[in-house]
Amino acid sequence: MKDPKKKPLRVLGTVLESLPSLDFKVRLDNSREIIAHLAGKLRLFRIKILPGDRVTVEMTPYDENRGRIVYRER
Repeated sequence: MKDPKKKPLRVLGTVLESLPSLDFKVRLDNSREIIAHLAGKLRLFRIKILPGDRVTVEMTPYDENRGRIVYRER
């Protein structure tokens, strides 16, 4: 029996700083800091992310130090 593909983990965090090439340093609610990049839809619709914004980050179970920003809270 095959193991189904692992689903990405979604966590909330706060953007700490903006890095080159649309990367961001994000502090998660569990006080870990990761590097996250923008998801394609956020780039396509030119959603601006600034330090201090609350974001939803999608993380893979394979690499716990990187993620993808999929939503900016209002």
